[in-house]
Amino acid sequence: MANEVKTIGVLTSGGDAPGMNAAIRAVVRTAINKGLKVKGIMRGYAGLLQEEIIDMDSRSVSNIIYHGGTILYTARCLEFKEPEVQQTAADICRKHGIDGIVVIGGDGSFRGAGKLAALGINTIGVPGTIDLDIACTDYTIGFDTAVNTAMEAIDKVRDTSTSHERCSIIEVMGRNAGYIALWCGIANGAEDILLPERYNGDEQALINRIIANRKSGKKHNIIINAEGIGHSSSMARRIEAATGIETRATILGYMQRGGTPTCKDRVYASIMGAKAVELLADGKSNRLVAYKHGEFVDFDIQEALQMKKDIPEDQYAIAQLLSK
Repeated sequence: MANEVKTIGVLTSGGDAPGMNAAIRAVVRTAINKGLKVKGIMRGYAGLLQEEIIDMDSRSVSNIIYHGGTILYTARCLEFKEPEVQQTAADICRKHGIDGIVVIGGDGSFRGAGKLAALGINTIGVPGTIDLDIACTDYTIGFDTAVNTAMEAIDKVRDTSTSHERCSIIEVMGRNAGYIALWCGIANGAEDILLPERYNGDEQALINRIIANRKSGKKHNIIINAEGIGHSSSMARRIEAATGIETRATILGYMQRGGTPTCKDRVYASIMGAKAVELLADGKSNRLVAYKHGEFVDFDIQEALQMKKDIPEDQYAIAQLLSK
């Protein structure tokens, strides 16, 4: 049986994502509305271990919903994998009167959340990652903003690529997940999309398509390359040598994590943050808030972490069809 929660901690962990501030704001104000105290934990699990813990009230989260990043800052904490470190973190929570935590982050953050839950700290996860790689949910905080940022940047690269009749390889983020690449490939009308889940490494086939496109009258060629494949600069050199077509690589990088959150990221993050507090107030623990089939639901964290996610085959097929 989960313990009754009177004081909630909230932290952001792992990579930042636009919309995290909206989730923090929702956690704080929903908790206060329910008569609960709220403490902000700075710099994720690393800050928890250093006891970087602050009191928060409704004014603490004023005017943050439209800012990217996270006001609580974030950090990675590899030592949190160690059982004795997890126990220390649970003891620190009790020392500060924190009996429930909302963890906003990705799968690594949720593994830590599950460990805290097992040690008696009621814990709820909220999916915050631009990668869209958490299997139990159709939406993760930050993906919508990141993919729109990438789309707009790729449109600009296409303009100059067309002017110079170039081939452009544009690398987008996503670690080992190709969702940003897939969406941008469709949205930007790319000629090729290289996804970690699908690319077989056949660079010669890619070169052959570029040559065929040029012979058919195409004056430029856009290739969206996922971060999980990488090596865009060396790939560009090889393609130029093989085709004789000027080829440039553009790595969009961390710009995809920043910027003003879209309306969707603000609204969905707010709902998820509020739902997390509702679960804690109901005595729930070891749960992960998700958006599935058009509804906000929750899953057991361990169950969620065991789920597998893959690129939808129909979407990939449509991307290939439309690139011809």
